[in-house]
Amino acid sequence: MEIIGWLAAFLTTFSFVPQAIKVIRTRDTSSISLSMYFLFTLGISCWLVYGAMMKNGPMLIANLVTLALALIILIAKIRNG
Repeated sequence: MEIIGWLAAFLTTFSFVPQAIKVIRTRDTSSISLSMYFLFTLGISCWLVYGAMMKNGPMLIANLVTLALALIILIAKIRNG
């Protein structure tokens, strides 16, 4: 069963990599919704805390990496308007 958690963690987490790379390279965040990324980042933070409380490895690692990627995009959006 845990393999499904690790697969889900990998797929959902690494789906953010292309967007983060694009934002870092181009600094273009014009098509990104600030409110969506703010709420998403807040939600990921909650999932991270929940994963830690549940001692769930896939959930903890996936949300830690996703939070880092989402923060890169959110900070770029705030800086670049």
